[in-house]
Amino acid sequence: MAAPKHFLQFRDLARDELEHVFARTRWIKETFKRYEPYRPLVDRTMVMIFEKQSTRTRLSFEAGMQQLGGAAIFMSTRDSQLGRGEPVEDAAKVISRMCDIVMIRTFEQDTVERFARHSRVPVINGLTDEHHPCQILADLYTYIEHRGSIRGRTVAWIGDANNVCYSWLQAAEVLDFRLHVSTPPGYGVVAARAGSGGTAHYALFADPLEAARGAHLVTTDVWTSMGFEAEADARRAAFARWQVDEAMMRAAAPDALFMHCLPAHRGEEVAAAVIDGPQSVVWDEAENRLHAQKALIEYLLLGRVGS
Repeated sequence: MAAPKHFLQFRDLARDELEHVFARTRWIKETFKRYEPYRPLVDRTMVMIFEKQSTRTRLSFEAGMQQLGGAAIFMSTRDSQLGRGEPVEDAAKVISRMCDIVMIRTFEQDTVERFARHSRVPVINGLTDEHHPCQILADLYTYIEHRGSIRGRTVAWIGDANNVCYSWLQAAEVLDFRLHVSTPPGYGVVAARAGSGGTAHYALFADPLEAARGAHLVTTDVWTSMGFEAEADARRAAFARWQVDEAMMRAAAPDALFMHCLPAHRGEEVAAAVIDGPQSVVWDEAENRLHAQKALIEYLLLGRVGS
């Protein structure tokens, strides 16, 4: 039995694999918009394991699996044996014998890594504290959809060096674009986690306006990620200069896009005039979670379909 292919970090897929997934995302989305059924996964089942709450992750995976002809089963660690101390390894051995693919949204990256090592089927990281590869898959497709190839372009990340930021760092290395990162002191990038290519694909900026200067895409996230609520007041004070506002977007390239993985807090990490303005593509970005993840599921289960 061949080892399954997993998507636990963004770099788990090579450039040619990602290009295939992006091409399939376009085809799958266009087919969906024409109301033409595409159901290659009849009788296939996805188990979705949630330790962290979600809106977009659950909806996009559950709806996507159903649209592909399969079924999605929701499991919360609060009402399963995983929440009562069952070893992750044991759960992986059992669950992967009863389904075709697993998506996990949890706190520790080690949890999804351990699960994958003992799984008979592909495992997808729906989010951990360290990585959010599915979000970046959708974000990159959104850029491609609006502006074409991202190779050689510049992306500005403004705010916390969180899980989304680290997935952007991996993406820059795999897909050969430049990432400008600006974070408040004490919330910066840890070099050991930034990727194997060193600083060849990213640069750090103390001034967020300078990070955004000339960027083709400006993106951010909430100042306080899930699990860090106790730090909210301290973070609001520390991040006050790191709001993506109209001045920052004017400093970016004339055709720059703005993205945010949502949910957003207008008046904190982003000004209302930006997220609701003409450069914002956040709603396309949110929708593309559905289509990009359908293409990812198709690839992990069926390989290179349609190529």
